[in-house]
Amino acid sequence: MLAGLSLPIPGGGSNLEFWILVPPYAFAGALSAAIVVALAAGPLGQRPWAGVLFLVGLVLGASAPLFLVCAKPGLGLACPGLWIYLSGLALVAWGALEFLAGLNVARWGLGLAAPVLFGVWIVYLWEAGVVGFGVPQVLLPAPHQIGFQLVNQATVLWGDFRQTFLRAVLAGWAAGCGLGFFVAVAVDRIPFLQRGLLPLSNLASAVPIVGIAPIMVMWFGFDWQSKAAVVVVMTFFPMLINVIAGLAGSDAMSRDLMRSYGAGYWQTFFKLRLPAALPFVFNALKINSTLALIGAIVAEFFGSPISGMGFRISVEVARMNVDVVWATIAVAALAGSLFYSLIAMVERGLTFWHPSYRKASR
Repeated sequence: MLAGLSLPIPGGGSNLEFWILVPPYAFAGALSAAIVVALAAGPLGQRPWAGVLFLVGLVLGASAPLFLVCAKPGLGLACPGLWIYLSGLALVAWGALEFLAGLNVARWGLGLAAPVLFGVWIVYLWEAGVVGFGVPQVLLPAPHQIGFQLVNQATVLWGDFRQTFLRAVLAGWAAGCGLGFFVAVAVDRIPFLQRGLLPLSNLASAVPIVGIAPIMVMWFGFDWQSKAAVVVVMTFFPMLINVIAGLAGSDAMSRDLMRSYGAGYWQTFFKLRLPAALPFVFNALKINSTLALIGAIVAEFFGSPISGMGFRISVEVARMNVDVVWATIAVAALAGSLFYSLIAMVERGLTFWHPSYRKASR
């Protein structure tokens, strides 16, 4: 680790100049991390709690490059030793992640510890690499620059989020999924629709979004209604196919049992076939939650009012404000992830009886 912080800077700088640039607490953090990792890799590494040492070493070791790059922001200390240091720190992070992944989640309630640490580690590498190696902002902004724009442009980003997600995405997702569900029930009930409607639906799903977005803008105008229409087209087919497959997934013995009880079509539908199709329905809902956001953002490239995530991305790219673009992308990614997680939570509550959940709980 220390070798990564003791190499001279490129461009002919002397070792003395480098030692002046690097604050002493960076070396103190690196030295402390090296000692802790050596203890974890030595005889103490055989103990069950050795992973805690890797976590402590990761925290101490990660602080050193941050001190270094924050001492002279924008300097771009692109010394080869930084790669060596980050590579060694990656091995420490590996040990910490392996320790967290092996914990008894049910006992300690740390199911999210490993993925959160992994996400933080990716952001850390992003920050240290971009700032430490002086990557131009127009190519890739640092996470702290994106965070600054998230705070500084909060009002603008909230308006874009409301225009794209709360209006176009949610309306189009609900309409597309609902239409696909009811058409699937009609196809299941009326056999000739399956032979005539499914090929047409397959043809419509193959139309690229860049082809239908300008048409929807001409039909429904520049506001959120045209984007919702694009989302309806994108989400209709996945729901249709999944519901049809789910309704056909109930086993023949259960259907024969319902007929032996004298149950009609709708009794069998609500008490047997629809519950059996719920995993397929939620699978389509989760797929469409991401497709809807993508469709709405792309549709805004072809015509939009003065707000919207797609509008903001296209405008700020033209102005070379790449940090604002990444801030908009971060908002979209967070919204899509939370939307997907919410659907997954509802699915877990309604389909707890499914074999996949029973296997996961063992």
